[in-house]
Amino acid sequence: MSQADTVAELLSRTPLFQNLSAQELAACASHFRKVEFGKGELLFGRGDPGDTVYLVADGRVRIAITTEEGRELSFRHATSGDLIGEVAALDGETRTADATALTPVTAFVLDRKAFEKIRTEHQAISEAVIRFLCRRLRDTSDQLETIALYPLEVRVARLLLVALGGRTAPPGKRVPLELGFSQSELAFLLGASRPKINAALGTLEESGAVGRTQDRLFCDPGKLTAIAQRQDG
Repeated sequence: MSQADTVAELLSRTPLFQNLSAQELAACASHFRKVEFGKGELLFGRGDPGDTVYLVADGRVRIAITTEEGRELSFRHATSGDLIGEVAALDGETRTADATALTPVTAFVLDRKAFEKIRTEHQAISEAVIRFLCRRLRDTSDQLETIALYPLEVRVARLLLVALGGRTAPPGKRVPLELGFSQSELAFLLGASRPKINAALGTLEESGAVGRTQDRLFCDPGKLTAIAQRQDG
């Protein structure tokens, strides 16, 4: 598969480009260039100019902010097929968060001027931008609500269900799950400490919702769903 074909396929999975025709996707793909980052390398930092959009092809990127006291809050992880940096590229303002490679990362980058040209030429993208921004606002509201209002084991259960991606299992069986990141990273994502995450996983294990080995979780989707729907501790 050529680079252009790879980019077009990845773009077809994004909210901003998914409604374009194959011909339009190919035209958009021609504006991207390949970049690579090592583990721990910064793709961009908070306050940097918002002059590029990144399309992740392989690897995992943490989107987070760090306070003056050194505390870190992780918003999300970007993996294959995810766009990052698009908000700053849309409004021309500076970056609002750091993007750090948690693993070696291969991505394709699009300059802001080329992004503006593509949006002008393709009405479907301009319409998708509005839906995308609304969705991002809703997701942020949901994330803040979850962190503020729900017990940690409920938050962990919800995250695991998202990671399972709709996979199910027969009654009494569990689905193996490799998160692809550490328990410390899970703590960043959920706004908690690593010991508290470990305790929450212990609670889920006691309930039969998960089983743990050194490098893997085994999840019971049904029991996780029941816990995720709880409203109190």
